[in-house]
Amino acid sequence: MLNQLSNKFILLALTVILLIGCKEKSPTLPILGEPTILGNDTIYPTIANFRFVNQDSNIVTNQTFENKLYIADFIFLSCPTICPKMTKELYNAYQQFENESRVLFISHTIDPEHDTIPALKAYAKNLGVNSNKWHFVTGNQESILNLSELSYFSAAYPDSTSPGGFTHSGGLLLVDKNRHIRGVYNSMNPEETKRLVKDVKILLNEQF
Repeated sequence: MLNQLSNKFILLALTVILLIGCKEKSPTLPILGEPTILGNDTIYPTIANFRFVNQDSNIVTNQTFENKLYIADFIFLSCPTICPKMTKELYNAYQQFENESRVLFISHTIDPEHDTIPALKAYAKNLGVNSNKWHFVTGNQESILNLSELSYFSAAYPDSTSPGGFTHSGGLLLVDKNRHIRGVYNSMNPEETKRLVKDVKILLNEQF
């Protein structure tokens, strides 16, 4: 009887080990950007400190996104080409996480001279979004363009030859709670928005 119990215990233990070994690992997202190696530490680029003003005239800084995931883009309201499509796709993602407090959104205007706070307010109101959830921010143009280039690795600059007077990327950028970029998504392709939504869910599972 003792031997039978011992054999059953061994069989049970082996079964548990096999089940653990066969369990699929949770998917993870890469950290984008060229890392710096310091000794045994791998240090990835982070979004630089910023300070802007949103559509409600509230100050928006990195602290606004503390312990949050967020999705960012760079637009201007008079854009006649890709910006309306970018906003539409970002709005589709917004709808998926409208009631998820750990996910926020930020759109930076690259044309602060014309995209005033009242203009941003009207734009957000027309979309019907929560201003505490999706920040449309303005500020010093040089600071915004530098943030786009140096932190988000995203093109955005005045260009008199481009429609609307600016050239900029159509990318939507997923940032984790440690200020690392974890994904870039082509807003011209709705399938990329679906991938973004999937990746946000992966990142929520990874970081919370």
